[in-house]
Parts: sequence; structure tokens; C-alpha cells
Amino acid sequence: DINGSRFAVTICEDIWIPFGDVEKDLASASPCAVFNLSASPFYSGKLSERTERISRFARNVKSTVCYVNITGGQDELVFDGGSMVVAPTGEIISSANRFEEELLVAGIELAIENSNPAINEKITVVKADINCDESSKPVVTKKIINDDGLESIYKALTCCTGDYIRKNCFETALIGLSGGIDSALTACIAVEAIGNENVTGVSMPSRFNSSETKCDAKILAENLGIKFLEIPIEQIFMTYLSELKEPFGEGDSGLAVENLQARIRGNILMALSNKFNSIVLTTGNKSEIAMGYCTLYGDTAGGFGVLKDLYKEMVYKLSNFVNEKFGKEIIPKSIIQRAPSAELRDGQKDEDSLPPYPVLDPILKLYIEDNCPIERIAFLLNHDVEFVRKISKTVDRNEYKRRQAPPGAKITPRAFGKDHRMPMTNKFGN
Repeated sequence: DINGSRFAVTICEDIWIPFGDVEKDLASASPCAVFNLSASPFYSGKLSERTERISRFARNVKSTVCYVNITGGQDELVFDGGSMVVAPTGEIISSANRFEEELLVAGIELAIENSNPAINEKITVVKADINCDESSKPVVTKKIINDDGLESIYKALTCCTGDYIRKNCFETALIGLSGGIDSALTACIAVEAIGNENVTGVSMPSRFNSSETKCDAKILAENLGIKFLEIPIEQIFMTYLSELKEPFGEGDSGLAVENLQARIRGNILMALSNKFNSIVLTTGNKSEIAMGYCTLYGDTAGGFGVLKDLYKEMVYKLSNFVNEKFGKEIIPKSIIQRAPSAELRDGQKDEDSLPPYPVLDPILKLYIEDNCPIERIAFLLNHDVEFVRKISKTVDRNEYKRRQAPPGAKITPRAFGKDHRMPMTNKFGN
């Protein structure tokens, strides 16, 4: 109770439940305004859900709602702010920017006569004396149309990455630049998050890296204005092969030799990290991580996975968004147009080991985020059931890799980690 006007204070999900106890009690109490103190994390599409629920609550309670949301990153979570004032009609009166700290001041008319003196016993009334300076100048409120598409995803990744680096006492970051699209987008986000003077790109070519990808890695670094190191791994690779010749024996060592290159690169990046107290940002995307298309202690070695919750198709969309955002070719077109490859053997392409990403990603989304049964996925996407089952089993089988990978920004409603809890050891999937 402030100078005869009643205000209600609620916490986060208090106002999310339609016709719940909080909503019913406050509807009967008729406060002048409801303050909601929230720590609501971001995922793509969350803004429309949030505004719809706040507007519904305001209409049902017939009070102005002042929604106050935290901003910043914490581990995998990113809080997008976007505080707002919503009228009893459900209309947004004023809203703050997202992904940045901001003071939002809004003038509202208080319907004091609506305050109900008969208070439910569940509600505690606290009297407070607040003197307002009537001579202060009125503040013009603002109403922001907040994008909930590619721009919000890009801002969320930037915010979460920057806060993770700073709050864990790092000032600089290292990225292995392969000349591929994942490392290119990771570098762009890192530059946006902590500044190009604090980012170093490291190219570690072997005999299997084409001249085109080596050149593109250097061009990307120049476009971003970041430090660039080239540390060839061929000599180290040959030393390993020589030392392992006897235990490996005759014949093709295949995957072991491929993964060896990734682990050499991981060792180099971690050595540089230790030397210069610089965090290593890994570059794997959600599609690869889901399918286990990554190397433990190789490309998974690092402190934070920037693209961990981005499917490959979204990586392409965001890469094009970056170039559109800056009005020039930051990420070379050749990187975007080139068929993705790990370049760990001659002529290697991702599609040698995985279905095409336009086919794979919708299956992964339905399986991981929507908990959709195998048969239902096959029906919805017009695939053979056994094809979908093989993909789902591959996802489940690679949980052990994901448990040992670094945390990364949560962008979808269900990310690997806290959202996706599957046992590594089980018999039900056999």
C-alpha cells in the first residue's frame, strides 16, 4: 500500500498460469498495478509466448502489469530483458530493448477507485511511504517492436558468449579457423561479443586442407580485423603416425587417423589457451553434436560452444544474416556456398557420413525438441520409419560425447544438457 494505492508484487511464473490461484486472488483484490519480477530465459519464439501470457494476465486481473526481466548470460542460459508495461486492456504501453541493460520509465494512470479494500487472507499488505517529486519532468515512454527471428538469435548468442567469457574472468578468445562456415560464424559472434582486438583465429592446416579453405580462413580474419595465426600440423601428424606405426599395424587406420588430426588441433588450441589465459571457443553445431559427428578431445576441446544449440541450416541463415547486417561480405560467399567438409581425408564431405542437412535437421528438431515418436516423425516428414529410427539411435548413442563437451548458449526450447536428460548407459535402446 503506497499512499493509499495498492500494488501487487509477483515472481516470474506467478502470472503464467491461466486462472491459477495468483490470478484469481489478484483479480478479486483489484490492485492499481502488478509488478512481476522475472528471470525468464530466452529461446527463439519465446517473446510472442511471453507477451501473450502477460497480456492475458493484465486483462483477467484488470490491472496494469509492469513486467521486469533480467538481462545477461549465465552458463547456457541467456536472459533477454525486454521489460514491458502492459495496460489492463492487454495492450503494450511501453517496452525496453532486449539483450541490454536499460532503465524503462513509463507514465500510467492509476485506477485508484478500483482498489478493493477487501483483501484475500493469502495476500499480505505492506504499507510504504514514497514521496514523488511533482516538479520532475514527464518522461516520454517508448514502444519497441522487438524482433523474434534471426536478429534476436544473433543477439542472444552474442550476449551469452560475451557474458560467459567476461564473467569467467577471461578477456580474450581463441577460435580454430578451418575456412568452414561454423568457425566463420563463431568468429563473427565472438568479435561482436568482446571486440576484434580480443579474438585470435588459428588456422591449423594439414595435407587434406584445400588451398581454398586455407585462403578463406585468412580472408575471414582480415575482414573481421582479428589476429591470425597459421600453425601447420603436418609435421606433428607425421610424427604421430610414425610412433603409432607398429601398434596400428598394416591396413587403413581410417577414423583413428582422421580423429588424430582433430586432437592435434585441440592440443594446440589448449596450449595457446594455457599460455595466454584465453578461452577456446568450440565451433560444433547442434546437428553435428546430435549425431556425434565430432571428435572427443579434438574439436570438442574448449571452454564454450557458441553454436551448440544451432542446427546446421540455421548456421547458414545466420551467416547470410551477418553479411546483410553489415552490408558487406564479412563471411566470404565461397564459405557459405562450399559443401561442408571436415577435411580429414581426401575428398571428404559431411554427406558421406550424414544425411543432407535439409533432411536431417527437421528430423532432429522433432525428435529432440518435440519428443515426437519415431513413427510420427516418419509420417510427418514422409520418410521411411527405419531411416528415422537409425537417426534417433545415433542421437541416443552419442550422449556420452555431449556429456564431455563444453556448455553452450541455449537458443531452442530444448537444448542438450539440462533440457535433454538421457542416460549414457541403458539397455532399452538396444
